[in-house]
Amino acid sequence: MMVWRRVYPIFFSAVTLISAHGALATSKQDIKTYDEIVASMPEAQSPIRRFETWFPSDERPGTVIVKASEKRLYLVLGESRAIKYGIGVAREGFEWSAELKVSMKRQWPDWTPPEEMLKRQPDLPKHMDGGPDNPLGARALYLGATLYRIHGSNEPETIGTAVSSGCIRMANDDIIDLYERVPVGAKVIIEP
Repeated sequence: MMVWRRVYPIFFSAVTLISAHGALATSKQDIKTYDEIVASMPEAQSPIRRFETWFPSDERPGTVIVKASEKRLYLVLGESRAIKYGIGVAREGFEWSAELKVSMKRQWPDWTPPEEMLKRQPDLPKHMDGGPDNPLGARALYLGATLYRIHGSNEPETIGTAVSSGCIRMANDDIIDLYERVPVGAKVIIEP
């Protein structure tokens, strides 16, 4: 259910003006403009605030650990510290675990639902350009050669729930923060 348009009508007025001048998020200016709009909207932020926490781990700093059962993501800082983020995780029947690497990063990414998803939800578009109405949100970290990503969301109310088809969702303000901290090649551990 897309509630973004209903909850954020002022945002969409701004986006209409922006998108009338060209394709969504195709330039650095578009990215900066969208990021500024998201940052100015407290209602678009995660209902679960990120914070630095005690987190003993043998993993190297920069490792991302997803604890799906907690609906939390930890970015290991070292010295028994991590940044803890609220996330949305896979719904029942779509859970998975793995150890992967970040293979690619994108700002305001395009979205093409996989065939399996289109079969389950035939009303989905076959493709969406990147932008505020796109379900991948502000940023995406692609995980290995899988179809899964850690990505933003235009539905921040889903953070802290089990709702996705396997991807890890974050509020846009949190994925923007994580995107800046995590390089391509970073280790990602998905735990049940």
